Amino acid sequence: MEHPSLTTPRLFSRLPTYDMGAWRAASVYAQALVAAAEEAEPKQTDAVLQEFDSLVDDVLNRLPKLEGVLSSGFVDEHIKETMLEKAFANRASPMFVNFLKVVARHGRLDMLRLIHLAFHFQYNEVRNRVLVIVSTAEPLDAAGEQRIAAAVANRLNSQPILQKQVHPELIGGIVLRVGDRVFDGSISTQLKRLREKMLSRSVHEIQSRRDRFSSPEGN
Repeated sequence: MEHPSLTTPRLFSRLPTYDMGAWRAASVYAQALVAAAEEAEPKQTDAVLQEFDSLVDDVLNRLPKLEGVLSSGFVDEHIKETMLEKAFANRASPMFVNFLKVVARHGRLDMLRLIHLAFHFQYNEVRNRVLVIVSTAEPLDAAGEQRIAAAVANRLNSQPILQKQVHPELIGGIVLRVGDRVFDGSISTQLKRLREKMLSRSVHEIQSRRDRFSSPEGN
């Protein structure tokens, strides 16, 4: 299925595949972890986020065989839990290790990447941050970037995280994508709309002339 819109500043080069049921389950785990980290004194949310990123980047991405074992339905969940305890007890916070063990106990380690993605969604929601994909025909300068960030922050009342993209085919102007919403102010789109408007007007004029000539009053 299509992935939900990303609202995280992290760029996910390898998105997990899933259905809505899996996404909802992953969101429940992510929400529980974010809530526990936020309620800790002091808050551990930022640290847990870094640990989760490191688990994906430094462990799962580099050790695909280990990920295969953790995701396998043929390996006992108790064995996986013991593996996690030995591997991370002295390398990660007790909160994160306990979270991994809970996920293992429920047989959902195959969803770690999806939970990680959902965690970023939850994290940004808590921090009131929103990813804004900014597409322009030429690279944005610092002043332009600041103006866009200020305008988006004022409009959405959120902290924008700008992800800049250059698409010369836009010709000029700007396209902003925020979640599922697209604000298209590119010159290419304006030209396209103008062309469609002119074409529609021409068709209408031709139709009007044909009707006039074919009617008895027009002869």
